Amino acid sequence: MFRIFRLIIFELDFFNYYKEMETKTEQISSYEQQLANESIGVLSRVSESIVGYGGDSVKLVFQESREIVSIPPKAFELFFELIQNMAKGKSVTILTSDAEISTQQAADFLKVSRPYVVKLLENKVLPFKKVGRHRRVLLRDLIEYENSMKAKREETLDELTQVSQELNLGYE
Repeated sequence: MFRIFRLIIFELDFFNYYKEMETKTEQISSYEQQLANESIGVLSRVSESIVGYGGDSVKLVFQESREIVSIPPKAFELFFELIQNMAKGKSVTILTSDAEISTQQAADFLKVSRPYVVKLLENKVLPFKKVGRHRRVLLRDLIEYENSMKAKREETLDELTQVSQELNLGYE
């Protein structure tokens, strides 16, 4: 996860909810996908050299104006991840990690019902704040919750696998 921004990749339909948060999402054209695919090799080599270099900035040179701009290595990593996802034809948007989303948006993000999200909020599983009558959840809290649930699922599946192997249930 990046300090300031986190790249969020979803299916295009999910972004209809984020239009109110002043984000821009458009479907990737086949030309853009092809261009992204062509640039992956060079960006991959550059990315490897940046990681090995360990500097505090990355210099970008703009061909048209010959201007040079220095950016943080994390910004380059984010850019590289964006291009990789464009090459796969995925729609991409960037939201700040402190973006506040509604309970419906949170439900869509987690792929659960809105009443389930409300129950998580009321049981203090997820922190939230109220804006008038509406509950708002920080995107970073939602991502943290999602990651913890994934970790718990993996741990449970590992335990079930171990038990089935100990009982010789035929799964190998």
